[in-house]
Amino acid sequence: MTGSQNAMETRTILRVIVNENDIRKITLHSKPQTLETLMEHLEEKLGLPYKFSLQYEDADFNNALINLTDIADLPERPTLKVISLVPSPTASTADTDIVSLSSEEGSSHVRQAQWPETFEVPNFPVDIEFRLRQGNLLYMRDQTYMQVPRDMKHEILEKLAECMYSFKAYPSDDDFNDVASSLVKKHPCLTEPGSSTGWNGWKNSLKFKMGNYRTKLRRAGCTDVLINVGKRGGQDPLRSVKRPKHFEINFLPNYPAGEDECSMESKRLQLVEEMKKCHPSSTLISQNMDSTFSLRRKEIVEIESPVKETLQRWPSLFTERQINAEFVRITSKNLKQDFFTALDQHTARFLKIFETKKGAVGKRLSEFLDQIKLKGTDITANRTAVLRGLPLLLGEETSDFFKATLDCDCDIPQISIGILTVITEGSQDSSQALHLENSHTAIILEGAIVMDNIENLPDAMWLLFGLIYALNLEYPPQLKNTFDFIQRVFLSLGHKSLKPKLQSLKNMLLM
Repeated sequence: MTGSQNAMETRTILRVIVNENDIRKITLHSKPQTLETLMEHLEEKLGLPYKFSLQYEDADFNNALINLTDIADLPERPTLKVISLVPSPTASTADTDIVSLSSEEGSSHVRQAQWPETFEVPNFPVDIEFRLRQGNLLYMRDQTYMQVPRDMKHEILEKLAECMYSFKAYPSDDDFNDVASSLVKKHPCLTEPGSSTGWNGWKNSLKFKMGNYRTKLRRAGCTDVLINVGKRGGQDPLRSVKRPKHFEINFLPNYPAGEDECSMESKRLQLVEEMKKCHPSSTLISQNMDSTFSLRRKEIVEIESPVKETLQRWPSLFTERQINAEFVRITSKNLKQDFFTALDQHTARFLKIFETKKGAVGKRLSEFLDQIKLKGTDITANRTAVLRGLPLLLGEETSDFFKATLDCDCDIPQISIGILTVITEGSQDSSQALHLENSHTAIILEGAIVMDNIENLPDAMWLLFGLIYALNLEYPPQLKNTFDFIQRVFLSLGHKSLKPKLQSLKNMLLM
């Protein structure tokens, strides 16, 4: 057998459906050995800039689409369908001009990435880049600073504002510091002599330019800035400023191209009917939840619908899969995966810290340690102990958040937000009991149970965290530091600078 014949036998040919109007033939030089390898090849060959999953046509079910979860299920010459895990994937707006919202490119402004660790200064128009290169050469030769003309400064600031908006509509002071310092680092000829940092003037100019940029976007109809327009032309002033609370990147997106409130309302009603079935279609639910994301955010953020009403209108939002998917839509992060990865990474160190604590807090933590020792190396027991002990390390009282009740008791604790553990009769009902056996948990929001029969407390904790983002809620006041710690340290959502109490605990974890 020749080498060419061997290559023919080992290569894999795929029919890939990216969307209705984009169906491609993909040839791989060898058969992928894992699902991850297959997805990496497809991401590269298709140029997909977003997270996705795959479905395949299964001959056992008349070629109906089935989720691909194991590479062994992949048939010969398969037909695959790409399922986006973010709503309406679009190219970044960093390299485009502000356009009318009637065009497809500018209609949704869905962001797909958090603010970067290191801000990358974009390329400017060709003439500006040429002048900057000449200025940098002069600076390197004899330390000559560039006198920036007004038109050139306008172009630079406009492009930077556009790039910043591709990550967030309301950058913080630290963000402006990042951009200004990165600009001067890349183009040292723009350094401002006499400035304490070399870029203070650029920072201040960026702040003004960003304000002007938002004004243009309001006139164009971008909802995430239009909602904060305030009193204009006789309108009533807004009751409060509505901006991202917890570093959301898609806080209030515009409707997708080709969609309006009526078309999305029709899909919402489909979702409600589908959730009434014994076995609802996860594919239909995922597709409709993606396409109705902007309608849902409008109700939750702008109208501020009560949780009870949201539960009735969007029942699929209160499921594990869609809580995780909504978190991806809002932040571009996989909540469940990142939460448990960070929790498990720090568990051993947390338990060591528990052992060193003294006083009243140390006594309560030692009770947790005694209970998990009886379970050996049970991962759920260790996770539960850490999540119950974390607030104590941060000086917070948990009695109004973690509640327990007997399964024969129909009364719901009178709290606005918390986790309820339902235990069987005869179980230990002490406030310090972790309830590791014969129990399940529920989530309480606005005084009502919104999710029940959750297997354990760690699962309830990440689901509640996701619901806070999905429903645009405040963190529970009694555990504000705990949830802030989970957000910033576990999930890396937010700036590196932490409050002293949070920074102290983070330092202890990294020792």
